[in-house]
Amino acid sequence: MGKPPQFAVEGTLFFASIFLLSQASSIPIVSVPQPALSSFKINSTTQTYLNGGGCTFSVSIRTSCSSPYLTEDQISLSFGDAYGNQVYAPRLDDPSSRTFERCSSDTYQINGPCTYDICYLYVYRSGYDGWIPYDITVSGYYTRPVTFRYNVPIPSNIWYGFDYCSGGGRSGGGTTIKADWGWSLLSIFMTLWYTIMGQVQHWLA
Repeated sequence: MGKPPQFAVEGTLFFASIFLLSQASSIPIVSVPQPALSSFKINSTTQTYLNGGGCTFSVSIRTSCSSPYLTEDQISLSFGDAYGNQVYAPRLDDPSSRTFERCSSDTYQINGPCTYDICYLYVYRSGYDGWIPYDITVSGYYTRPVTFRYNVPIPSNIWYGFDYCSGGGRSGGGTTIKADWGWSLLSIFMTLWYTIMGQVQHWLA
């Protein structure tokens, strides 16, 4: 049996690494949302960014197909990093434009303080319709995209979501979300790549 061409092996490994890199760029966080701790507060300084300044974040909200067809619920959002940088987006709802319609996707450009990688996100819902988000993806100029998956009913009048900051805190310490396993996987793959290529070159010699 003939030996496979070296370029074919290299090409296969190269495209496999590109695929893994693309998948690692926006790793969804999969867990169960929880009520925010009683210590969670909206920073008053975030209000100064509502009319511009700081950084702009793209927030994509997909409404669950289990949600009511239309909603008049009042929806607010808060997210941030492990260093106390917080972005606050009050009242994203707009019934007149049919936002948060069942099975729909709505994208917002939200101003706030610049952050490192986003590691927590909470939703505040007020109303009687029982709007259900499917997932929420946040991306910014300095941050990698991250997706927080809900697809469960959100209790009314409480902040509800995810906190993956190191130790559950936001005043220092760790910086990144637990979704970094994708980058670790890529690192392992690249190590294996170079090991295999060394064996292939020895084989073809």
